[in-house]
Amino acid sequence: MPFEIRPKQTVLFTGDSITDCGRRGEHRPFGQGYVRMIVDLIRARYPGHDCRFVNTGVGGDTVRKLFDRWTDDCVRVQPHWLSIMVGINDISRTLANSPDAVPVEEYERLYDTILGRVKTETKAKVILMTPFYMSTARPTEADGWRGLVMKTLPDYIKVVEKMSKRYGTKLVRTHDMFQRQFRHHRPDEFGAEPVHPNPSGHLLLAHEWLKTMNW
Repeated sequence: MPFEIRPKQTVLFTGDSITDCGRRGEHRPFGQGYVRMIVDLIRARYPGHDCRFVNTGVGGDTVRKLFDRWTDDCVRVQPHWLSIMVGINDISRTLANSPDAVPVEEYERLYDTILGRVKTETKAKVILMTPFYMSTARPTEADGWRGLVMKTLPDYIKVVEKMSKRYGTKLVRTHDMFQRQFRHHRPDEFGAEPVHPNPSGHLLLAHEWLKTMNW
């Protein structure tokens, strides 16, 4: 099958710190993570595509924050392709009973609203990336905080899977991808802690994203 991204198209990436990855500072405009790697690999393989790439990821964001900035950071761009990854901050703040917690019911409602706007206000095709957690902890309280995250994460992943089915999007199963790696490699080979990948972890994300797009 041919590569899904066609010449001259605009590809927009948005999400939290994993997508941001320094794109607002020293490593602007794409960051130094999976977005940068995807851009470089597409340009290396398809030098004549001349695509436009945009990264609007913001560190610390939840789906509520994406909702708040959706007009500026998505609708105005009018991308041909839109890639979204958000959720790990929603989970951690909910487990911590933070004032800006985003319980799974709100996560689903706001995600649905966002994708509804994509459908009515743009012509973008969508790629959804599930939230992930780079850990092999058991989903029990006996494994402390990491266990609680692993227990809660599937509910948020199910929302993304549900939204992907509802809106007919591409789906990048990032958590499943990391778990396959952990059968052979330690989680800390891909990140010093479970949320933020190192370059090797970002390369895995880029590879899985590109594979989904028939690169």
